[in-house]
Amino acid sequence: MAAATIGATVFFQVETLAVTGNQRYTQEEIIAASGVELGDNLFWINKYEIEESIRQQLPYIGTIEIHRGLPSTLTFAVEEWEAVARVEVYSDPTPQLQEEGNTEEDTAEEAETETAVRSDVPWLISRTGRLLEQAGDSSGGISVTGLTILSPQAGTDMAVPQSQTDRLAHLVELLGVLQEEGMMDQVSAVDLTHATWMELRYRENFLVKLPLQEDMTRLVRLMAAAVDDTIHTRGEQVTGTMDLTQSNFDAIFHADSE
Repeated sequence: MAAATIGATVFFQVETLAVTGNQRYTQEEIIAASGVELGDNLFWINKYEIEESIRQQLPYIGTIEIHRGLPSTLTFAVEEWEAVARVEVYSDPTPQLQEEGNTEEDTAEEAETETAVRSDVPWLISRTGRLLEQAGDSSGGISVTGLTILSPQAGTDMAVPQSQTDRLAHLVELLGVLQEEGMMDQVSAVDLTHATWMELRYRENFLVKLPLQEDMTRLVRLMAAAVDDTIHTRGEQVTGTMDLTQSNFDAIFHADSE
């Protein structure tokens, strides 16, 4: 056992560090954030600690795969997040703590939310809800209303009050479906402030109401088909609201001119 340990120490030292898949960050930045140095033992490095170190310092890094290439090469294969949405500054209307019907859990949540640091600037997020950086005035992405970001820190998952966790889950599900369907650039705004539906600004001319607690993939495909059919029958300049929340109809369109 001692001989094996000495051999690994002598013969498997890192001599080459490489990075693949990077665009936003340079190879030097990623290597520096990893904390790995030439001469470190190839088998004694802690992959988990390296991944966490990189993500904390470089928030746009998403997936990381660390490959050992014997006898002396370590490669970081990374995939970078894209900023797909901009979460605007928002606070839910403050309930009265002594309002009839409030439970002890409600009151505890309100007190905890009050003591947390609420973001006073908008943030850019990935499709998974990871905070990437504070949004500048010219930042793009889907404008999201209805989430209060608590204690924001780049490179961490967005935290919201307990009462908004379902909203956040619906948003992440929506962003995932939009990416899968190749429709991310067709939605410019999402409003999550309603209790039973979310509202999208779709293809600029349409406000779309999508019910919550339903198959998001089916809803997004239905939305696209209903809008395409409306444009086909009424023309490219038509504007209005497409309502997918009615139980007796797949979609109902109300033109702005009506």
